[in-house]
Parts: sequence; structure tokens; C-alpha cells
Amino acid sequence: MAQGRVTIKQVAAAAGVSITTVSHVLNEVPGKRILPETRERVLAEADRLGYAPNILAQSLRTQRSHTIGLIGDEIATTPFAGKIILGAQDVATSHDSVVFVVNTGYQSEVEDREIDALLRRQVDGILYAAMYHRPVELPAKLAHIPTVLINASCADPTVPWAVPDEAAGGEDAAEVLLAAGHRKIAFINDVHEVPATFGREEGFRRRAAAWGLTQEDLRVVRAEADPAGGYQATISLLAQADRPTGVFCFNDRLAMGVYRAAAELGLRIPQDVSIVGFDNQDFIAAGLYPGLTTVELPHYDMGVWAAEQLFQQISTGRAHSAAPTKRIRGPVIHRDSVAPPSQGSPPGEQHQPVDRRGNA
Repeated sequence: MAQGRVTIKQVAAAAGVSITTVSHVLNEVPGKRILPETRERVLAEADRLGYAPNILAQSLRTQRSHTIGLIGDEIATTPFAGKIILGAQDVATSHDSVVFVVNTGYQSEVEDREIDALLRRQVDGILYAAMYHRPVELPAKLAHIPTVLINASCADPTVPWAVPDEAAGGEDAAEVLLAAGHRKIAFINDVHEVPATFGREEGFRRRAAAWGLTQEDLRVVRAEADPAGGYQATISLLAQADRPTGVFCFNDRLAMGVYRAAAELGLRIPQDVSIVGFDNQDFIAAGLYPGLTTVELPHYDMGVWAAEQLFQQISTGRAHSAAPTKRIRGPVIHRDSVAPPSQGSPPGEQHQPVDRRGNA
């Protein structure tokens, strides 16, 4: 095995052919008459010697660096959101490209510096990702390079974006409780005015109405979306005589507080109260006892869709034109926190669904 970088000249010598022939084979130059056995011999020797193409030289010829950047405010430091990176990386690999990931920590000066660094390295495009679903303003420096937003949207209609389908997630969470037989249900929503707050409540109410529930059958309260907020909201919610038998939580962290409050009130999960979360943070949802049924955020699918859109822009040479957008529905991850209401629970009025798909 030769020391250092293996060259085309070394591959040619090992295969007993000219350097030009090796170049034509390795670069798959069209229209060149090369015998199949010669092509196979060149490829075999290149593989045996460990030849790797010079990407820099290829970039000069093709005007492509075969790299993309993924810029996130907190994406690289959050375990479950790392699936965005995995989805983008899987697509990039299929396009013979690699992903440079940079984390800004919500600091504008860091973001500006990292964008400059990626542009100096001639990345072919940018994936701009937000830690939580929200509208953003795209940095001006990205105006002339293919760019796709992940977990965020913007006012510019020429920029593609992918976000979770929050309303569909709220519908699916309500459906889990309703299908189990619960007719007194509650939603502990976040206090912050973000798309998830509005979308999940909209879907929750829409699915409940489709089952024929009235506003009196529903309880919607707001709390900080963390264990302390979930605990405080649940103490008052479940201490009532006519308490709900099923609770949908804005996220899994909030559900942790619901578990604690239920235990202090002497209520068993799921025998006395059923719980549904949102996010599917494995270290929370699977770690609770019993395991938390939850709606998974589609991070991997968002990463895949956004990267596919980005490479389509790159291949056509058109940035920010006829921008598609995508709301992606996440699956329900069923565990053990939902069961039919027990006989001793407040029965509520038994309704029949108008339409299980939420249509009239």
C-alpha cells in the first residue's frame, strides 16, 4: 500500500492503463469507448489502493463543493432534535455530499460569523433550522444561495419551509383519549404565544367537536411547559369532584409534572386518569412509569424533506423559486398511559363521534 494520498498515476500503473483511461473511468466520462474488463480492472485497483477522488479539484470543474450547511439556534445540543440532522445527513449522503452543522445558541453575532464561514467554504446550500416551531426572518446573507427552513416559516413566499402539523397532532392526541372512551377531557396548554400553542389547541377542540363533545366536556388551562407548570395545573384540575378522566399535555416535560400531581392526589395512571404527551422525548416518555403515550414531533421527516428540497434547488440552479411548503404529521407513539375510564370515574355523557376523521 502506497503511503500518503493515492494518485491517479498510481492507479494507472497498477491497472496497466493510461492516466487518461483511469480519469475517464473514475469520472464516468460519457461517450468514451472503454472495454468492460478494463473498466472493472481500473475500479478494482482503485479500491485496492484506497484511491479517493480529489473533491477540491472536482469542485473547480463542476462548481459544486458537495457540502451543505445546517445552521441551528440550539439544534446540535438537543438530543431529540438531532433527528433533523440525521434526516438531512441521510439525504446528503445519497447526493454524495456532507453536512456542516453549526450551532448559534441564539446569538446573532455567532450566526453572522458562522454564515460567513460556510459561504467562504462554498457550501452548495443552507438548511436553516429552529429549535422550536416559530416564524423567523431569514438572514439577508442567505438571499442568493439555495436555502430551506426547518421547523420554522418566514414571510418570504420564495423560501421553502417544513414545520410540524400542530393541528393534526392535537387532533391525534384527542383521538387517543376519545377512542379509549374518555368524555371528560382536558388540555394543559403552554402559556407562550407560539404556533404550537394555537395549532394543538385548535386540533384538540376540532376532534372533540367531531365526537360530539360540548365545551362543557372540555377543560383547557395554560401553564409553563415544564414539570413545575404541569404539576401546578394538575393539582387544581384533578382535585375537582367532576374531574377529567383524560389529559392531553402540551409536551412531555409538562407531563412529568402531571404524573407527580396524580400520584400525590392518589390517582393511578392509567386506571384513574389517562395521559397523552407531545414530542416523544425518549428519555422522558419512555422513562416515565407507566410509559407515556405521546405524539412524536417529525424531526427526521422534516430534515429529509428539507434536504430533498435543497438538493432540488441546487441541481436546477434556481434558488428560492416556486417555493413549496410542508406541514408534516408526526405519529402517535403508544405506550401504557392510556386506558378506558374506570367504573368509578365520573362517566360524563356518552357521545358518539360525528366522524372519526374530523369531517362533518
